[in-house]
Amino acid sequence: MIQLYNAFIYQPIFNFLIWLYNIIPGHDIGIAIIVLTLTVRFLMVPLTVKQVKSQKALQELQPKMDEIKRKHKDDRERQSKELMKFYKEHKINPLASCLPLLIQLPIIFALFRAFRAGLTSSGLEVLYPFVAKPEVINPMFLGLVDLSQKNIILAVLAGIAQFIQSKMIMPKTKKAKGMAGMMSKQMTYFMPVMTVFIAMSLPAGLALYWLVTTLFAIGQQYFIMGKKKESKIKK
Repeated sequence: MIQLYNAFIYQPIFNFLIWLYNIIPGHDIGIAIIVLTLTVRFLMVPLTVKQVKSQKALQELQPKMDEIKRKHKDDRERQSKELMKFYKEHKINPLASCLPLLIQLPIIFALFRAFRAGLTSSGLEVLYPFVAKPEVINPMFLGLVDLSQKNIILAVLAGIAQFIQSKMIMPKTKKAKGMAGMMSKQMTYFMPVMTVFIAMSLPAGLALYWLVTTLFAIGQQYFIMGKKKESKIKK
């Protein structure tokens, strides 16, 4: 299983990263990371769009689901039946927001591994014959930031981007109630803080990836929500 993962997911991603590094003027590993991140994110758009729409739909309908749970709190069987009926009426699949993420996880892990290897010039033995092997990879980004070292500025920027993304996905008209609402609110503030602490412990190249992929997600969510508002206005 690990060999298949390396051969079909990690190795192609790592080779693409080094190929980008070789052809980019100035051989800037930071720009290579950005280009690779955006390429992968664009390829995963069908999955992430479905995930965002499912998350938003569930959060908008959360108050009604909480009401059903309160109404039948003493009858678990009836509660389950009413919730299933509610899901069917509104064409909701509770697992729809989780499945795309599970599919994306192996790719995300491969990206992290590829960036870490690229920043330390290690693992170059897995390069394909047609990808030139650089003698050493310069970790400097735009000649200013050493992406092989920790960088608090990129870590904080990644945390801010995470907070903006979390706020965008939250319902704006009605406050979510119940346990789900409380957890959603806690995650909105907890995740950005965790992002900063984790990014601060990683090489700056990984924090750069985190920042770029979150900014892409923000733009994607803005586009999806904008389209949704337009369709509502037309109706």
